[in-house]
Amino acid sequence: MNPLYQIKVKCACCESQFSTSRVRPSYKRAIRSDSDFCSYFKEVNPDFYVVRVCPFCGFASTESFSEHLNTKQKEAYYERIGKHWRTKDYGMERTEEEALECYKLCLLTAQTIEEKIRVIAGILHHIAWIYRYRDDKEQENRFLSHALDAYIKVYETERDSFHNARLMYLIGELNRRLNRNNEAVRWFSRVVNDKKIMDSSMIRASREMWQKIREDMTNNGEELPEEMKETGA
Repeated sequence: MNPLYQIKVKCACCESQFSTSRVRPSYKRAIRSDSDFCSYFKEVNPDFYVVRVCPFCGFASTESFSEHLNTKQKEAYYERIGKHWRTKDYGMERTEEEALECYKLCLLTAQTIEEKIRVIAGILHHIAWIYRYRDDKEQENRFLSHALDAYIKVYETERDSFHNARLMYLIGELNRRLNRNNEAVRWFSRVVNDKKIMDSSMIRASREMWQKIREDMTNNGEELPEEMKETGA
């Protein structure tokens, strides 16, 4: 069975209908995942097909985008991207390089129409993952840093969100991956010590990464952050 199947999508910008590929549910089981939720798959990576690209105007989006654009957003898109677009169809099987192209086009689209910062943060994080698959540490860290900045903005503007624990954990984890251990410890400690947080999986993950930082810093002869000297997470 082909792991891909086609769906019809209506472009939110030019309102044309086009086809794009999705991965069948039976092929979506990851063989492993990293601590920041980057997943690895045996055959086909479903993340490569998250972005829908309109072949007619180039508008690139995900299911998290707003369903409707106002006139100002459409004008901004056409001025920055649409008028330069040359017809290209990403609707079939995608290579890693094509998936990266789709995500970068999606990022530019999201920034142009001023999509929600939470959506932009996710796109930046996914781009970092693709560079991780390619073992390009420099570009991975570049986009992890941008994603981290965006996630912090999400936290500042959506503090009462239901997914607050996961968001706080991610901010801690991206800091850790970028070797900003003191900041990472602060965020992990917040997850563990905030009595309002009931998400046991995120509390457990934060404890594990807090301990990993402690072990790594101790083994490297580095001075521990004050939070680690005073208490244990």
